[in-house]
Amino acid sequence: MGLSLTPDMILVLGLVGFTMIMLVLEWIRADMVALLVVVVIGLTGLIPADRVFNGFAGNAVIAIIAIMIMGEGLDRAGVLNLTANFVMRMARGAESRLGVVINLVASLFSAVIPSQALAAIMIPVSSRLSARTGVPLSRLLLPMAFCILTATNTTLIANSPLIVLNDLIASANANLPPGAHTIPKFGLFSVTPIGLALAFVGVGYFYFFGRKLLPGHEDERLKVTPGRTESYFAETYGIGGETAELTVTAESPLVGMSIGEAEQLHEAPLILAIKSGNDARMAPPADHVIWVGSVLGVLGPREQLNQFANNQLCRLSPRMRQLGELFNPTRAGISEVVIPPVSRFIKQTIGDLRLRKRFGISVLAVNRGDQVFRDDVRAVTLRAGDTVVLHSNWRDLSLAAEDKDLVVVTDIPKDEQRPGKIWQAVGFFVMAKCLALFTNLDLSVAMMTGAIAMLLSGVLNMDEAYKAINWKTIFVTACLIPLGWSMDSTGTAAWLAQQVLHYLGSASPYVLQIVLGVLTLLFSQVMSNVGATVMMVPIAISVAVATGGNPSAYALIVAVSSSNTFLLSSGHPALMMVTGPGGYRSKDFLRVGLPLTALVLLVTIVAINLVFR
Repeated sequence: MGLSLTPDMILVLGLVGFTMIMLVLEWIRADMVALLVVVVIGLTGLIPADRVFNGFAGNAVIAIIAIMIMGEGLDRAGVLNLTANFVMRMARGAESRLGVVINLVASLFSAVIPSQALAAIMIPVSSRLSARTGVPLSRLLLPMAFCILTATNTTLIANSPLIVLNDLIASANANLPPGAHTIPKFGLFSVTPIGLALAFVGVGYFYFFGRKLLPGHEDERLKVTPGRTESYFAETYGIGGETAELTVTAESPLVGMSIGEAEQLHEAPLILAIKSGNDARMAPPADHVIWVGSVLGVLGPREQLNQFANNQLCRLSPRMRQLGELFNPTRAGISEVVIPPVSRFIKQTIGDLRLRKRFGISVLAVNRGDQVFRDDVRAVTLRAGDTVVLHSNWRDLSLAAEDKDLVVVTDIPKDEQRPGKIWQAVGFFVMAKCLALFTNLDLSVAMMTGAIAMLLSGVLNMDEAYKAINWKTIFVTACLIPLGWSMDSTGTAAWLAQQVLHYLGSASPYVLQIVLGVLTLLFSQVMSNVGATVMMVPIAISVAVATGGNPSAYALIVAVSSSNTFLLSSGHPALMMVTGPGGYRSKDFLRVGLPLTALVLLVTIVAINLVFR
C-alpha cells in the first residue's frame, strides 16, 4: 500500500520549498535561512529536541572546520609561491602547456583543499603566471575553476557534499524498512576511482577543446595582464595618467576642505595620499581636512592635473619629491580584488565600509559584468563576484585580505609569512590523511589532529585559525543536515521516491540515475551544493531501496552531481570569484559548461556503476 501525505510530510516539504526559494532569491542570508529552518524543525518536533542542533557537533562539520584550518596553514607556509614557481618551470612559457599544468595542479590540490579556498589561492597564482608569460588571464581562470570542481570528488576530504554524505547515510540507516540491508559508510578514498576519472575528464576537456571553447571575443581587457599595471588599468577601467604632487597654497580654495569635498570638485583627480607637516599617509579618509602647505598625491592625465592645479591655486610638481617613498612600486600601487560570496562587504556601500580609514585603501573603480563604476564609487553597493580596483600600500592590502572579505587578484609583492614551516605544514597534513586512511578514527578526529598539530607547531595561530573558518558555510551545513534527517524520519523522502517511481517505475536503473543526477545538478545551480545534497540524498536512497538498486551508488551519484555546476557563474563560489578577473560573460559559461556538464554526468554514472556493481 502506498504512502499518503501526513501533516509532518507537508511541513517538511514546505521547509524544503522555503529553503530553495530563499537560497535562490537571496532575500535572507543563506546562513540565516538555514538557522531559521533548524529552529522551526525543533519547534515543530519533526526530530527529537535533543538532536536538533547535533549537526554542529556532527563529524561532517568538525571535519570541514579542521580542513579549512589546515588549508590556511598550507597557504601561510608558502604553498602559493612554490606552486607558482613549479608551474612556471613545468610550463616553460607555452600557453598550451601552461594551461595543462595549472589545471593539473588545481585538480591535485582540490582533493585536499575546499574549492572556494583553493580558488582564492589559485587566482593570484594564475595572475602571476599570466603577468610573467603574457598569456591572457581569461585563458587560464575558467579552466582552472572548472578543473577544481571536476576533481573535488577525489577524496572525502575537501568536498562538503561528500563529507555530509556519511551523516545522511547514518540517518537513512535509522529509518530503513524492516529487512533492508544497512548502507555502509564511505571511506576516505572510496570515491577516488570516480574522482580520478572526473579529474582526467576536466583536464582533458580543456586540453583538447579549450582553445575552441574559451572566450574568443576581442576585448581590450583580455589583451593585457594585471602585471602590466599601467596599460592594464588604463585599458580596462580608464584609470590612466601619471602621479604628481599638488602643494596647497595659502590662496587655494582647497584650504579647510575635506578630502571628500575636494574629490567632488569638477575634474578633480584621484587623491591617493596626503602629507601635512611631517605626517604622510596613503589613502586619506574622506573627512581628513586639507590645510595650507598640505601636499596631495594625485593621479590623472597631465592636462587634467594642470587645469585642476590652476583652478585651485596649487603648485604642481610632476616629480614625487615628498611622497616618493609612499608611491614606490615595490611598496604600493594599483591592484584588483574580488569580493567572494562569503564576504561581509556584500550589500554594503563602499562609503559605509570606510576602507581608507580602516585599511589605508583607496577604491578607484568597481567592475560588475559589463559595467564599470568610476564616478561616485562611494555610493556603489557591493555584490558577490564584483571586481574592485584599489590603490594601496601592499602591506595594507595584505592585512585587509586577512579576514577573507576580499581576494587579491593582482600579483603583488608579498613575502611569504612562514616559509620555514612548510615541511611541518605538509607533514601534519599528510599525517592527518594517514590517520583517516589507516586507522579506525572518524574523519573529524583525524583531520582535527592535523589542525591541532599545525597550531601547536606555529604554522598558524588561533586567531588565524578562526579567520580561516568560513562560518557561513559551517552554519549552512550544520543547520541543513537536520532537514535531511527530518526527510527520513517523517517518511517524506520515501513519499517523494514513490512519486518518482509512479512516473518512472518502468524505467531502467540508468534512467532513474540520470534523472536524479540532472535534478541534483539543476538544484545546485541555484542553491548551495550542500543544500542540494541534503534534499536529494534521502530521495535517492529511497528510490534505490524501492527498486532494488544499490543505495550507496544512488547516494553517491547525487553527492557528486551537486558539484556539476558549470552552467551559471552563480552556480558555485569558485566560479563567481573568477568571473570578474577573467572578464567572462554568461554565454561563456554556457558555451564551455554545457558540454562539460553532460560529459561529467555521463562519466559519473558509468564510473559509479562500475565501482558499485
